[in-house]
Amino acid sequence: MEFLIHQAGIILLAAPAATPPEPSIADQVGQLFVGAVPTALLFILLVLAYQFLVQRPLSRTLAERRARTVGAMEAAHQAISRAEERAREYEAKLRQARAQIYKDREERVRQWNAERDESLEAARKAAGHRVSQAKTQLDAEAAQARQTIQASAGELANRVVRAVLPMAVGGTR
Repeated sequence: MEFLIHQAGIILLAAPAATPPEPSIADQVGQLFVGAVPTALLFILLVLAYQFLVQRPLSRTLAERRARTVGAMEAAHQAISRAEERAREYEAKLRQARAQIYKDREERVRQWNAERDESLEAARKAAGHRVSQAKTQLDAEAAQARQTIQASAGELANRVVRAVLPMAVGGTR
């Protein structure tokens, strides 16, 4: 019997009846497993629900995002490489155009020089022709002047003699 002492007095408690024997450890573990089955089933159900409702859509969305990101980066790299190729093509075309411009310019300069040389040669020929005409004309005038001088030389000699020699010599004035 058990006694409980209280301030007012002693209270007598009834002793419990015979206690059943304690279950063995194997029985306790068995009872734990039986009690844990609903929890385990609920946990498995939650894991499966998480897989189907959250994990798969999330994984799919992340994979799409990654693919879009990688795809966008690849597209950007391709666009950059296309732009670089076009820039190289434009540079090559620009070099060709510049070379053609320089070539055309040199050809025009050669043509202008040839035209200038032709003009100079024509001017030289014309000047030479004029000079030869003038020379011929001068020679003709000189010959005519000589003839005139020779023709008048006799008369001039007579005049000079008359003017220089006095009248005494028998000249008339």
